[in-house]
Amino acid sequence: MNKFLRTASTRRLLGAIAGLLVAIAAGTAIAIAAQGSGPVPPPRSLAKAIRAALAAPQVRGISADISFTNHLIDASELQGSDPLLSGGSGHVWVSNRGQFRLELYGDNGDPAVVVTRNSWWVSDPTTSTVYEGTIPSSTATAKKSLTKKETLPTVAQIQQAITHLIAHANISGAVPTDTGGQPTYTVTVSPRHAGGLLGEAQLAWDALKGVPLRFAIYARGDTSNPVLELAATGVSYGPIDPSIFKLSPPNGYKVVKVAAPAPTATAAGTLGKKGKRRGQHAQVTGVKAVASRLPFALVAPGKLVGLPRQSVSLLEMGGHAGALVTYGQNLGGIAVIEQPSTGTRSINLSTGSGDQARGVSLPSVSIRGATGQELDTALGTLVRFTRGGVTYTVVGSVTPYAADAAARAL
Repeated sequence: MNKFLRTASTRRLLGAIAGLLVAIAAGTAIAIAAQGSGPVPPPRSLAKAIRAALAAPQVRGISADISFTNHLIDASELQGSDPLLSGGSGHVWVSNRGQFRLELYGDNGDPAVVVTRNSWWVSDPTTSTVYEGTIPSSTATAKKSLTKKETLPTVAQIQQAITHLIAHANISGAVPTDTGGQPTYTVTVSPRHAGGLLGEAQLAWDALKGVPLRFAIYARGDTSNPVLELAATGVSYGPIDPSIFKLSPPNGYKVVKVAAPAPTATAAGTLGKKGKRRGQHAQVTGVKAVASRLPFALVAPGKLVGLPRQSVSLLEMGGHAGALVTYGQNLGGIAVIEQPSTGTRSINLSTGSGDQARGVSLPSVSIRGATGQELDTALGTLVRFTRGGVTYTVVGSVTPYAADAAARAL
């Protein structure tokens, strides 16, 4: 992280700051970090706190215990114990050589994720499977960024970016806090307009090292119980033993090699009339243009549950032409994906099989005579159903009632 901050251009750094704050404001809600007995930093303006984090010396490595809270899906829909679905505790290691390892502790095994500069490795104890793959090399870009000398943005430039964002989001100052025994600054952000089911977000970073130590998300109307939260405790900085990032599959685990996806042209550039491939061209948008390239009849009413249609775009869905239709604005909007139902599987978030199966049991819903499935979370709803050879997926940061009504209006 520090290497990027030191080598990236001022424009990229300001963009990263803006992107971070917008991403938080655009969809999250985090509770204020609980004050502990550890030290807190001196008061600073948000711009100065961010500038200090960007200018902090690069750390050689990080090791910390973590707690992961996941209340995204109601506990009544969870079966068994899976820390990825129900939350839990674990440990994280990060080196300054682009290495990362995350391990969560579960009753039925410890899922782990390892990422290096050129590979990744994920173990899933619920299925006794290890997935591994490679990361495409970007040597030329890396060399260019390492050899090009750049300067960090000034406090005035950072403040200008923050002022611009305040027109779209409520942004707090840098609140001095204590996170995991480390002095931190915490910023809270909430959307100003059409935030859907998202409330406010909070991010805490080490005031001396510039390293993020806590992130949480809260749903609209509930700032007491986080929907998602990842917090570090027992933080230590220093070199990480390289053997930490060298794992072997546990006994009895099967290994699945996952090939890196080959670069492809955009959906609009690869799909021609009635879904056939053709040479690259401009993105296809608009009701008539998209409808002419679909192998099925496009459904795109001018309004959906009172929300005006915003856009219609051509998609490539597994080699077949599909469509994305959006309604409303910001996080309060709804998106509809339409695609041929060529063996489309139902939503299934459970893992394991037989008596070992656990995960999410999704309720069925009836959409004008068609049986579909509904994924109801604290931050949004997804409804999927098939009718007339076409699969429709309705998703948005809206209540199940609104998502069901939108699906039935198609």
